[in-house]
Amino acid sequence: MICFNKPYMSGKELDYVSEVYRYGHLSGDGPFSHKCHQWLEHNTSTHKALLTHSCTAALEMAAILLDLKSGDEVIMPSYTFVSTANAFVLRGARPVFVDIRQDTLNIDETLIEAAITDKTKAIVVVHYAGVACEMDQIVNIADKYRIKLVEDAAQAIMSTYKGRALGSIGDLGCYSFHETKNIIAGEGGALLVNDPELVLRAEVIREKGTDRSQFIRGEVDKYTWNDVGSSFLPSEIMAAFLWAQLECANDITQRRLALWQNYHQLLEPLASQGLLCRPSIPSESQHNAHMYYVILNPLIDREKVLRQLKNYNIMCTFHYVPLHSSPAGRFYAKVSGTLENTDKLSSQLIRLPLWVGISGEQQQFLVNKLGDILKGLSS
Repeated sequence: MICFNKPYMSGKELDYVSEVYRYGHLSGDGPFSHKCHQWLEHNTSTHKALLTHSCTAALEMAAILLDLKSGDEVIMPSYTFVSTANAFVLRGARPVFVDIRQDTLNIDETLIEAAITDKTKAIVVVHYAGVACEMDQIVNIADKYRIKLVEDAAQAIMSTYKGRALGSIGDLGCYSFHETKNIIAGEGGALLVNDPELVLRAEVIREKGTDRSQFIRGEVDKYTWNDVGSSFLPSEIMAAFLWAQLECANDITQRRLALWQNYHQLLEPLASQGLLCRPSIPSESQHNAHMYYVILNPLIDREKVLRQLKNYNIMCTFHYVPLHSSPAGRFYAKVSGTLENTDKLSSQLIRLPLWVGISGEQQQFLVNKLGDILKGLSS
């Protein structure tokens, strides 16, 4: 069987988890958390990195930091995971969905300005598949209208835009370390605080609304409740596991990029025959090979393709069901313009297995079977 995903272990994860037990510090913000914070700050050039128990938690912290209130609007793509919208709905804001680009499946930067109203408080971009949105134009729009910019970089650790780490360009950035991501901790995430004025409040929100972090640093003589917040800290066990992954982040990324490029070459004949489209990577974007997807010819039935691949024990899958078509999306959000690309491309996309350890032979077998199926269904 060619499974869809297989979590990668560097070999040091369990040793570091054992160290946590020996130290006797299992709760958050211990030595391994600090190492992870320092690595993230150094490698992204962000002002402050804060580990969270999920990327969802990081997004929820971002929403609190924006001081959203009922009736405020937040612009984002509909083609994303539910947490991107949910975090802001929980604060009373309304997502405003904008269509995606056909080449990268990222938010179409040329449509954002038309969605801005006097209620708009933020733009949330999603770097789909670890490929950068067109950040220069989006930053200019956010600056022009004096609205905050949040990067949902859940899939984008180790990716860059014009040399800048994704997640470090907007006011706030959010990473995921879920087991399906490149760098993992089972669950887990991080908030990157790029606006220095938000750092102290981010620490308070993360610590249940208290100034406990300042107390631990000796900056106050006691800690107390100062703001809204919640328990967003991950355990030190998770941080220890994550540290083993971060130590190998460059190696993991390079190995994934080699596998991604192998798919890209193997699939070129099928693309030339018009059976599918391969991913497009803009020249200013250095991606992290988070996923390899194909867009099927619209005349080919995706469900039939997936079923036939499964008959060969090849586990491929589609991705998001667009949020605007969901019951909650229709209730809590609104749409700006048409979402033609979102509707069309989401129904034609297939994600291929990509994990460190998949062999070239497995990739070749998959592509051969995929080609046979597509040719059979298009004849």
